[in-house]
Amino acid sequence: MTNDELTVEEASAKDAQSITEIFSHYVLKSTATFETEPPGCDAVRQRIADLTQSGYPYLVSRDANGKVLGFGYAQRYGPRVGYRYSVETTVYVRADCVRRGIGSALVKALIDECEARGFRQAFAVIASSEPASVILHARAGYRPVGTLEGAGWKHEQWIDVFLMQRKLGEGNDTLPEPLIPRN
Repeated sequence: MTNDELTVEEASAKDAQSITEIFSHYVLKSTATFETEPPGCDAVRQRIADLTQSGYPYLVSRDANGKVLGFGYAQRYGPRVGYRYSVETTVYVRADCVRRGIGSALVKALIDECEARGFRQAFAVIASSEPASVILHARAGYRPVGTLEGAGWKHEQWIDVFLMQRKLGEGNDTLPEPLIPRN
């Protein structure tokens, strides 16, 4: 996907350092994630490999010079086999690059990739302290489906978690087809 100077493409191991830097900001400075210790570059590289080898998209957005401005991925929503057609989507944008359409481009690309692979439902699990993420997902067709009160604890505060859902493709209107692996 291209948008003037912005491209969205599959992440690779070489993107791990940039992803680590972007994510570390959110781990340390925000409540967008409930992780409290930033993962190292090797851990991020392993996360990319684990998800992509399992058939889930892991994407990065780049500027015209190839610099990673954000990343997003989908992962299985729950561990049980019955969840195999449902994904949880996640997006992070460099803190100095927000409100430039990068998050929107990543969410759209994730939705497209998930639909192409046969997934039928997408969920976003969003801290109530992150209203921009709620708006981003609502604009991409996610709708609110619930609130988990006080589900998270970070930075010395209890945080509600909003659940949002979006149908992918035909959703649950038809029987599922076998998932399409992409590697």
